[in-house]
Amino acid sequence: MKLMRYGTKGREKPAILDSNGKVRDLSGIVPDITALTLTREGLKKLAEVDAASLPLVADPGRIAPPYSGMGKFICVGLNYADHAAESGLAVPAEPVLFMKATSAVIGCNDAVVIPQGSVKTDWEVELGVVIGAKARYVSQADALRYVAGYCVVNDISEREYQIERGGTWDKGKCCDTFGPIGPWLVTADEVADPQNLGMWLEVNGRRFQNGNTRTMVFGVAHLVSYISSFMTLYPGDLISTGTPPGVGMGQKPAPVFLKAGDKMTLGIAGLGEQSQTAHAWNPALIDG
Repeated sequence: MKLMRYGTKGREKPAILDSNGKVRDLSGIVPDITALTLTREGLKKLAEVDAASLPLVADPGRIAPPYSGMGKFICVGLNYADHAAESGLAVPAEPVLFMKATSAVIGCNDAVVIPQGSVKTDWEVELGVVIGAKARYVSQADALRYVAGYCVVNDISEREYQIERGGTWDKGKCCDTFGPIGPWLVTADEVADPQNLGMWLEVNGRRFQNGNTRTMVFGVAHLVSYISSFMTLYPGDLISTGTPPGVGMGQKPAPVFLKAGDKMTLGIAGLGEQSQTAHAWNPALIDG
């Protein structure tokens, strides 16, 4: 299933894509797509629905984040060896973990707002893994059973805040609008192999990132198992699994960073595409 939400902020409605790729309203089945919807029981209920019988949404308008109620937004750094190299850092012996604030989450095509004074705002296309069952000390062999589905994430980052301002990476990762997600949550049964998904990102029509999840240092099953040994994972928790090379920070002969008016377009095979325009600081674009 491809699950999604649409509508203005605060008035989002649940939807599903039918076999022809048309948007069908799920409001008569569930009031919203929440963390509870993503449990095994919740997804089983939706799988029994005939999507073609649901009301057609001819023009969904804004595509919202594909579910509400995210508890944790966990990110993995330097999880592609060639990205570590372009960052001038060693490939980690164990996964590098950091958190992204859930207040950074926006819809896949919502405005990205460059923070006040920022000159090093960057892009990162990533595979998002959404948890569907409580996971604590799970084995790698069983780890994928705890995955509800997958989505596209743009892990937007402010490199000065992240690297040059001291402390942890979080301050460069948690800015408002720095977490576009979607357009869909694609349930795990429709992703035959999460370690063989092509991914790409363009800025103003120029291809910067062109990778595949098969080159991850630590695969999805490893990450779910590993992270569950440090914290209990719950339905709705999101793991963003790292980015392939081609970020702005790594461009030669000089880095390239986002400026107002730049347009990012990105996608992952089978999981859909996103498109965001970067804007100068404007709180109305965040709060509206």
